[in-house]
This record gives sequence, C-alpha cells and structure tokens, in this order.
Amino acid sequence: MGTGKSTVGRAVAARLKFQSFDSDRIIERAQGRSVAEIFETSGERAFRAMERKFIESGHPERRCVVACGGGLVMQPGLLGLMKKRGVVVCLHASVETILERTHAHTHRPLLNVEDQFERIRMIYARREPIYRNAGTLVLTDGQLLADVITHVLRIYRREGAEFCRVREGRAASGGGDGRGAEARQFPG
Repeated sequence: MGTGKSTVGRAVAARLKFQSFDSDRIIERAQGRSVAEIFETSGERAFRAMERKFIESGHPERRCVVACGGGLVMQPGLLGLMKKRGVVVCLHASVETILERTHAHTHRPLLNVEDQFERIRMIYARREPIYRNAGTLVLTDGQLLADVITHVLRIYRREGAEFCRVREGRAASGGGDGRGAEARQFPG
C-alpha cells in the first residue's frame, strides 16, 4: 500500500493503450462496498478470496495492466499464476514513505490502528521476502511519477518480449496456448 500501484498502473496502461484494472476497485464495484467495509463486515479472509477470484478470472489475459493489492501475492499460488499470465513488476517504497503517503487515509483497513508505523513495519517484514521474488522491483521513494512510469515501461518492453518468446515456445511444443498473454501485474 502507498507505493503508487494504482496511479502508475493507470498511467502505464494509457501509454500502452491497454485496459487498466485495479483489483481493489473491481472488488469494490462487484461487492457494492469499500474494501474497508468488506474487511469490517466479512473479514480479511473473505476479501482475500475475492482477490483470488479476480486474479483467476476477473480480467482479460491480454493488453491490460493490473494493479494488485499488496497482500494479494501472499496467497499461496497466486504469484505463480500472475507470472504465468504476464510480466510482474513490484513497486516498492520504504516504511517511512508508505506511512507518509497513507497516514491520512481512512480507507485502508490494515492501518486502522493506533501505531500505523509499527503496523506498516510488521506488514512489510512479513511480505518483503515474497515481494523481492514477485518480479522486477521498482523503488518509488523520492522518484518523480514520470520517471517511475518510464522505468516500468522499460521493464515491460524488455521482460514482455522475453515472456512472449517463452510463451510462444511452449505453445509450439504443445505446452501453452501461444497467445502471448500481456497482463502486467503491479503488486507491492
């Protein structure tokens, strides 16, 4: 949370002329309530099941950029599924930057605690090893939005070409569908 996933995802999608999806916003629309309300009334476990459903079947496999909630990649099997569907880029920020960017937000249920810094630190400590293996990391601390977008586009062009070559190779050998999926995932 607070790394810039939604903003960067929308901007990258616009530059590529791809569709833009934000897992949290899609879930909110489908449920008719905010993520905070889902956490409060149904619990985090129910929300995580909704995230899984979204990744498994909630967006096209081609020509889209998907901004995923930071906890999504913590679910068993979802990171592998994301990597099979497209290039994964993990936006990263320090605990201090995340607190600075999120401290006034009331819509973040995991931060509805007295000591937000400690909560962010604990969440980050638990998630950081998985984030480091999620995909190419892009540090957003102190970076201009335009620079982050340019960096993500470079990653996409480099890794997307390789992803499609590998995918087409599997299809030629009978191991894939050959469609060269182009979904870009932004966890973290």
